[in-house]
Amino acid sequence: MSQPLHPDARNLEEEFFLAENRRLLDKLRAKEELAEKRQMLREVLGIQDDELVDHLNRLGIEPETALALSLVPLAVVAWSDGSISDKEREAILKAATEHGVAADSSARTLLESWLETQPSPGLINAWKRYARTLWESCTEVQRTEVRDSLIGGARKVAEASGGFLGLGKKVSAQEQATLDDLESVLS
Repeated sequence: MSQPLHPDARNLEEEFFLAENRRLLDKLRAKEELAEKRQMLREVLGIQDDELVDHLNRLGIEPETALALSLVPLAVVAWSDGSISDKEREAILKAATEHGVAADSSARTLLESWLETQPSPGLINAWKRYARTLWESCTEVQRTEVRDSLIGGARKVAEASGGFLGLGKKVSAQEQATLDDLESVLS
C-alpha cells in the first residue's frame, strides 16, 4: 500500500467528504421539506395538479396562507345571511378537517372564532386583494382549478342549510350574492 504524499492528505479527504456529506444531507432535507410543503398545499387547497402546486410554491405561498385563502370564503358565505346555522357550522368544520386542520390547531381556533363572530370587512378585503394577486399569476387552467376549489367549498357551505326538508332553493339569495361577489374576484 502506498503512502500519501503528505501526512495531511487523509485529513483533507476526511474534511472534503464531511463537507460533501453535509451538503448532500442539506439537499436531501430541502427536498423532503419541499415534498412535505407540496403535500400540505395539496391537502389544504384540495388541488392535485402538481404544476399548480409547484407554481404556488414558487410564489412563496405557505400552507398556512393557502389555508386562510380556502377558509375565509366558507365563513363569509355562512355569515352572508346574518347568522350561521348548525348545518353550515358542521359543513365548515368538516371542510376544515378535510383540509388538514387539526382540532387542536391554532387554525381551528381561528376558524371557530369566525363561527362565533362574523369576519370583519377588513379580512374579506384582504382575502380579495390576495386572491386577485394570486389570480394574476395563474394560467387559465390553474385559475379554473383554484376557482373550483375556493368557490366550490363555499358553495357546499351555502347549500348545507338550504331548503325545508330538502325542498326549495338550496342557496339563499344573500348566500348567492356573496358567492357571486367572491367569484367575481376570481374572474
